[in-house]
Amino acid sequence: MQATRVIIIGGGLAGSEAAWQAARRGVRVELHEMRPVRPTPVHKTGDLAELVCSNSLKSNLLDTASGLLKEEMRRLDSLIVKVADRVKVPAGGALAVDRDAFAREVTAAVAAEPLIRLVRGEATGIPSEGPCILATGPLASDAIAAAIARFTGSEYLYFYDAISPIVEADTIDRSKVFTASRYGKGGDDYLNCPLTAEEYGRFYDALVGAAEAPSHDIDRPAHGRTPYFEGCLPIEEMARRGRETLTFGPMKPVGLVDPRTGRQPFAVVQLRQDTLAGDFYSMVGFQNHLKFGEQQRIFRMIPGLEHAEFPRLGQVHRNSYINAPAILLPTFQARRRPDLFFAGQISGVEGYLESAAAGLVAGINAARLADGLPVVHFPATTALGALGRYISASEPKNYQPANIAFGLLPPLAQEIRDKRKKKEALVARALRDHDAFIAASLAPAPAPIA
Repeated sequence: MQATRVIIIGGGLAGSEAAWQAARRGVRVELHEMRPVRPTPVHKTGDLAELVCSNSLKSNLLDTASGLLKEEMRRLDSLIVKVADRVKVPAGGALAVDRDAFAREVTAAVAAEPLIRLVRGEATGIPSEGPCILATGPLASDAIAAAIARFTGSEYLYFYDAISPIVEADTIDRSKVFTASRYGKGGDDYLNCPLTAEEYGRFYDALVGAAEAPSHDIDRPAHGRTPYFEGCLPIEEMARRGRETLTFGPMKPVGLVDPRTGRQPFAVVQLRQDTLAGDFYSMVGFQNHLKFGEQQRIFRMIPGLEHAEFPRLGQVHRNSYINAPAILLPTFQARRRPDLFFAGQISGVEGYLESAAAGLVAGINAARLADGLPVVHFPATTALGALGRYISASEPKNYQPANIAFGLLPPLAQEIRDKRKKKEALVARALRDHDAFIAASLAPAPAPIA
């Protein structure tokens, strides 16, 4: 019987992508996922790649760093991006998905791949021999978290992330909302709840005075103030930074005009379609850590949501990650054990797409290692390469995970002051170098996804 060549622990976005990439290169994979045998405080199903927070993989436009990263992954036949493209829902320039259909399709694709053996049950330790990819996700079990802490030899790092509420579509008062995308990008993909200055003032006062939910033991910080990730702050935390802070954040009205008044509202709450059927909408940027009763009371103060029903309310959960620059190489290999890879949020990246991208790089390199081939380094000028450089070359002190951004890419050889033209040049350079790298280092390319 042929031995398993790559072991992957964790069946989230990163683990599923890593397993797919390794299998598409002819390498056998053993993929361990503890759910549903051992559930987590926030997951609802046993499906692989279940989306817990938002249903959005951010911008799909090629003038954004997120759009560039997706395009690079598409050119490497990314399972996560391919499925997202198939089950996308209207979201303007963003790539948002029907989260249930997305997880079901990823699970089905992985289960149908003959080179992947899916093992349901908790992995309590790091395999002594590799290649092995740790893609345990932000809610690693206590046992595997302890094993990772022992391996890294340092205090286990973490921050806190938050989930936005979901609204039943038929409980939204359509007479009080209008359809539009910011600056007209994407057509009428969002429902917009406009607020006057007076309505915003009442909402703000209620929000900052609301009672927060108690933390579970797994989500309680060991000491001091809760270390929230700046890119996903709870809405009440943002509100405490100033009375009009929200109007420059999740409730910003810029680029939106209420057709009934012909004017820009004082503030806007955007609702994004959450399923293909359009029966649920998520409240964009409304992640929070309030008591459920408080959320219902306060969010029903928003015009159009007076009688809203919420099949899911907001909550906060722990997101664990290692101090990547002290531990990892740009290939996502551990510095002191080259046959061990980390991928996903545990590896020190932030975001759905970035987690899947880490899995893609780790999966390719673990497969190459299993086949006796040298690992590859994606060019720093590409989005994939920039992520690897960030997690491996940043200052370890006070390290924080990051989303992909143009600022992570090396500067252009010749400075371009026009922002739009600069982004176009960065994207053109990235895709040119990406394609040349694939042709030179990864040919033949994996077979396309059916």
